[in-house]
Amino acid sequence: MPRRILITGASVAGTTAAWWLGRSGFDVTVVERAPAFRDGGQNIDVRGIGREVLRAMGLEQAALDRGTGEEGTAWVDAQGRVAARYIAEPSQGDGPTAEVEILRGDLARLLHEPARACAAFRFGDRVERIEEDAEAATVHFASGHAERYDAVIVAEGVGSSTRERVFPAENAPRWMDLTIAYCTIPRTPTDDRMWRWYNAPGGRSVSLRPDRHGTTRAMLSIQQQPGGEQDWDGDRQRAFLRERFADAGWEAPRVLAALDDTDDFYFDVLRQVRMKCWSRGRVVLTGDAAWCATPLAGIGATLAITGARVLAGELSLTDDVAGAFAAYERAMRPMVEQAQGVPKLAPRLMNPHSRVGIRLLHAALRVASRPPLRGLAARLFAGSPAEPDLSRYGDGRSTARRPVNQSGVAG
Repeated sequence: MPRRILITGASVAGTTAAWWLGRSGFDVTVVERAPAFRDGGQNIDVRGIGREVLRAMGLEQAALDRGTGEEGTAWVDAQGRVAARYIAEPSQGDGPTAEVEILRGDLARLLHEPARACAAFRFGDRVERIEEDAEAATVHFASGHAERYDAVIVAEGVGSSTRERVFPAENAPRWMDLTIAYCTIPRTPTDDRMWRWYNAPGGRSVSLRPDRHGTTRAMLSIQQQPGGEQDWDGDRQRAFLRERFADAGWEAPRVLAALDDTDDFYFDVLRQVRMKCWSRGRVVLTGDAAWCATPLAGIGATLAITGARVLAGELSLTDDVAGAFAAYERAMRPMVEQAQGVPKLAPRLMNPHSRVGIRLLHAALRVASRPPLRGLAARLFAGSPAEPDLSRYGDGRSTARRPVNQSGVAG
């Protein structure tokens, strides 16, 4: 039998890793604490090398077909008048709006459907603890049973509980001084195909983005230092938003009115995950659990897809699990560090606290949206020169099965 791999977390990184590992002949199980596959989530984009991975999986065109239909980005004033506009033009490269703009849930489902053919998915369960010996890792689940695996891949996201169990107190988060809330609200006739971004004094912003499901994706953000708001319950978080955005203007009342009715309210205080090492023994981190760069980097989904491909590729090249983990980290660390290099000043610049600051921001954006500066803006959003070389992994198909030791675990 092939080596046994457990992946914990069934979102973008986890399902991508499951597909590539399953195609390489591994025995893969994906465990997800949610009771069923989760479709929810807001806009994400896939750029550069991430699109190469989707292309190799035969999914690039499907991702384009399932896109949100967003046509560009417009910064507006309190009356909804456009102060600056950036129309997406693929011929000039990806800008604030990428060619592949897709909802998180739509991308996750696009990856999950083919992954089910080569991996087993188990919902409604989670890892309680992991014990290792010389031959394998024994994973104890909340459901009460235990199983042995040659490797455990943690792809649970920024707040990963398994990461905290295996790497206690090792995450040194970098707080980005930005609080964000997302939700889906009913679409109205005034909503168009643009990402509309409104700035209000006090470091506040409201943005509305289109989707292909007949609804609108809303975001409220506040530029401020963290105060533990991410640990509040949902009712307290909603009350906080109502207080802070009561006089914000533009579409803020519409978004606030929908907070109690939306079924996908998400609130977070942005922080990057900073780990000195992404593996320990037979356990390895990937995706946001390893390196969350926050939405400010604009490359989270691309990193998740690329990291999963590299990790699966390295595991397929050797029977040395620790060696594969080390090679994966060497390949991905430069790209991750570059993505995490977003200056902490960026949220302050994009969320001015004064009306004068907002006017200056809009003026700068108007200049940046004009030729020839549009090309420079597109390059700022382009792929990283630190991207790993994927050619060494081939197409992920298995060429030989690996030997099994006496314990019944491939090794």
